[in-house]
Amino acid sequence: MAPKYEILTPQTVPAYIDRTPQLAGIVDTATLEVSEVGDGNLNLVFVCKDANGDGICLKQSLPYVRLVGEGWPLTPERVFAEARGLSAAGAVVPELVPALYYLDREHYVLAMEYLMGWDMWRSQLNLGNAHPGVGADLGRFVAANAFSTSFFSVDQLEAKQLLADAINPELCKITEDLVFTEPYIEADNNSYVDELIPEVDAMRADTRLLAEAGSLKYRFMTAGEALLHGDLHSGSVMVKHTATGAQCRVIDPEFCYYGPVGFDLGALIGNYLAAQARAIVLNRPAEYQQWLAEMAVETWDAFEAEMRRLWPTRLDKTWTDGFLEEWLDQVARDTIGYAGCKANRRIIGLAKVTDIQELPHDEHVKAATIVLRTASTWIRERDSLGSVAAMGAVFDAKAAEVLGS
Repeated sequence: MAPKYEILTPQTVPAYIDRTPQLAGIVDTATLEVSEVGDGNLNLVFVCKDANGDGICLKQSLPYVRLVGEGWPLTPERVFAEARGLSAAGAVVPELVPALYYLDREHYVLAMEYLMGWDMWRSQLNLGNAHPGVGADLGRFVAANAFSTSFFSVDQLEAKQLLADAINPELCKITEDLVFTEPYIEADNNSYVDELIPEVDAMRADTRLLAEAGSLKYRFMTAGEALLHGDLHSGSVMVKHTATGAQCRVIDPEFCYYGPVGFDLGALIGNYLAAQARAIVLNRPAEYQQWLAEMAVETWDAFEAEMRRLWPTRLDKTWTDGFLEEWLDQVARDTIGYAGCKANRRIIGLAKVTDIQELPHDEHVKAATIVLRTASTWIRERDSLGSVAAMGAVFDAKAAEVLGS
């Protein structure tokens, strides 16, 4: 049975802030303007700004999936996972996440910094706007979180307790179904235009592809390497330009759990693929397309560099430098495969991406076909590709097939 608690509205938010001592003084509720801006699939999000220019963001978990409605119940305790993820990242890369103010466990509300003046990265990518350096920041974000929450830097007893505390079965089940299972079978949540039927049928007939997707799903379910964001894509990154360059903040870690590190990296790169396919069918400027094409390697290189920087501080020196090389190779192969899985689900399954969905029909078909062919090759050939640097050539080849050039 779904828990009973007050569901906030823009009209009731000021009174809620007033009666919550932990939020006192952050904003002037007498002059507060409140908007509900949650455009995601799960939650309510309230952005609040007062006459002085001060702000706060409140996020409340509903007891069901917002995208679907009350017919899909879901634990509101996912907000606890989000607080855990923000807290862990805030301890090592505070400049890359919003400040966490308060977690209200009774009403399932998370209070955090309001990122006024920031834009969702996916929206900016859709417009063709580049943010140099963001890919590297995100690679560093993944590495810092991975190292700081893993056995590399946490005593084994404490690490195992952290893993137990971070169990997130309902949200993980969503990923297991929507990312690894439903795109490869007939499922009610799937939908796609008729022109993609031959592509989807070919995927489902590819036994090698299905075996690799199953292997990736098994690692997602069993490899508790480090605390992951769990849903790291261009819609969970905020960006802005400043006098010193582009900056980013990572939001929405409610799928946070202990899993394989390559999953977060793959999630990013799978979304880079959607942006890249959009850019090529819209014939965006060459320099913008080149920036997108280099993003995956930029993210991986920053991840690897940060892991190597932190490696001398590892707790157990029986994990040798040779072990690090083998581990990084495994993460790279995982990253390639997970990127493919995350990209395929955005074309076939539930919760698609505006990068592709908002294209005119002909361009939609071309971009979606490029994504499916590229992503499926990444999954099927992840071991032979071996490195993130090899992924770009697959995109180039599949784009040429589809566009005839």
